[in-house]
Amino acid sequence: MATVLIPIPSKDFDPTEVAVSWKVLKRLGHSVVFATPAGREGSADDIMLTGEGLDLWGFLPGLRRLVAFGRMARANADARRAYAEMRLDPAFKAPLAWRQLGVEGFDGLLLPGGHRARGMREYLESNVLQTLVAQFFEAGLPVAAICHGVLLAARSGTADGGRSALFGRRTTALTWALERKGWTFGRVFRFWDPNYYRTYADGAGNPSGFMSVQSEVTRALARPEDFVDVPADALDRDRKVSGTSRDTWDDDRAAFVVRDGNYVSARWPGDAHTFARLFANVLTEHRAQESTAATAWRGSRSQ
Repeated sequence: MATVLIPIPSKDFDPTEVAVSWKVLKRLGHSVVFATPAGREGSADDIMLTGEGLDLWGFLPGLRRLVAFGRMARANADARRAYAEMRLDPAFKAPLAWRQLGVEGFDGLLLPGGHRARGMREYLESNVLQTLVAQFFEAGLPVAAICHGVLLAARSGTADGGRSALFGRRTTALTWALERKGWTFGRVFRFWDPNYYRTYADGAGNPSGFMSVQSEVTRALARPEDFVDVPADALDRDRKVSGTSRDTWDDDRAAFVVRDGNYVSARWPGDAHTFARLFANVLTEHRAQESTAATAWRGSRSQ
């Protein structure tokens, strides 16, 4: 059994990416430890849980709970059930504080995402977490990142000149196509808060998408082609890029996940089951390799 660390912000993380990952890892026999900025229980983006506020009338208190588009855009029933279960887990209710964290005692690190700027920026901009992520990579421990979690990994420098921990690796992340689709819908249906789906504005003078997750992550890589999107000839490609189809425990047709050694990445909540299942396999492989190496070392010492 591996012990996995999942750091999260105080609020506004994506419920699917955290709870589904937690549930899959637990189901496959691994242990999960959570951490928040101050060691207090975190809370997910309430809009992604309820769908309230994602419709044209969402700013009206009397009509807010009437959800239409919001029902389609929020976390699905499977993810909401997983979130409800996760909130009962003692590890989630009593997280560590970020300042307590190090690689010691952990077999792997999982970085979930979330797009709501109100809560996610403390996570994405944390020097403490950026240093921690770099330490996990430098130690050769398994790391998994999904959606904006990949952005945190991309911002995590290493000791060799400050390059990103992802420099020289292949990765995916929230694509500009998916982010732009959500942003477009948000500007129509949530017109009073048009940037709900954009964590960072592009800034004056920059092209559209300059501060998208895909663009910033790509700038941190050794080569632009190291950012991997769904290939044109991929099986079930339409399902994978639709932005509406999601994977399940036993159906990965909608998912797209990239593995590069001990590093696993994915794009958005629709990949979460497949993402966490693959990471669980990487953890098991890594522990088996460490056990074999330790046995060989002991054998050499006894000769």
